[in-house]
Amino acid sequence: MSEAGRALAHVFETGAIAAPTARGRRAFLLRAEALPFKDIDAEQSFRPDFLRLKAAGWSVVPRLEGGAYELGLVLLTKHKEENFANIARAWALLAPGGQLVSAGANDDGAASLEKHVGKAFGLVDHASKFHCRVFWLDKGERAPPDYWRGLAGLQPVGAGPWLSQPGIFCWDRVDDGSALLARYLPGDIAGTVADFGCGWGYLSHSLLDRCPGVTRLDMIDAEHRAVEAARANVSDPRAKAHWLDLIAERAPTTYDAVICNPPFHAGRAADPTLGQGFIEAAARALRPGGHFYMVANRGLPYEPLLNAHFASFETLADNNKFRVSRAFR
Repeated sequence: MSEAGRALAHVFETGAIAAPTARGRRAFLLRAEALPFKDIDAEQSFRPDFLRLKAAGWSVVPRLEGGAYELGLVLLTKHKEENFANIARAWALLAPGGQLVSAGANDDGAASLEKHVGKAFGLVDHASKFHCRVFWLDKGERAPPDYWRGLAGLQPVGAGPWLSQPGIFCWDRVDDGSALLARYLPGDIAGTVADFGCGWGYLSHSLLDRCPGVTRLDMIDAEHRAVEAARANVSDPRAKAHWLDLIAERAPTTYDAVICNPPFHAGRAADPTLGQGFIEAAARALRPGGHFYMVANRGLPYEPLLNAHFASFETLADNNKFRVSRAFR
């Protein structure tokens, strides 16, 4: 359980707020994790966490719809816009007079967010515990700012044709690494291809534009919000989006080529093991003779992994920040 989750549980355990299911209150939890509550509807769009909750017996979906809940709980993230969006969605899910409780780590800006929420709605009370802030309000006449409500769904990325939403890596711009990889994808990629960690679909769209020989493209991401955006951005009938955790779940089929801009951060720290999982997943999913195209921060130690899992590899581009590699199965 995260520190924010512990702090959220604490305010109920101490009686500062009535327990989630007290008096039969219908309750939900956004960005859910396994808290010591029962009979609560959970939303978790990150596939690994979704699967863990499912295995623990929770009622969990990637996106809650409907409304008329009497109690809403939100675990905050380090991303301000995502928190604005989740609070706006939580407010919409509540019945009039319903109670909304949010909890987040101080290091992730929870105190600043509390001020924004207090200014937008007015707060009933707050508490501090485990280096976290917990604050709550009752749903009255005041609605979330239009900007927050806009963030709760797909919206344009800059002036381009793309749609995205908070909760996705580089949700509001084209990532520099993806842009570099797109420039170095050869036009002769053909057959059955996958985009591992597709995000909101920029690389997939670029690949299909550049490579007429592609007959099928699987866009795969562990974040359901990314899958929603990729479906909206890539309308080519050759493409299909999949919500999968490639580290723990098998890819839909075997591929002639895989393209990938793997995640490399867990919290605030670079974590090379995330990219390692994607490299290993690509090696498993490629047919013999297949190609793997990857961009990564050049300081991450991926060359030994490519050497261990592929017959050979080469560097296609290196701009002192990112390196584009092509590996041969």
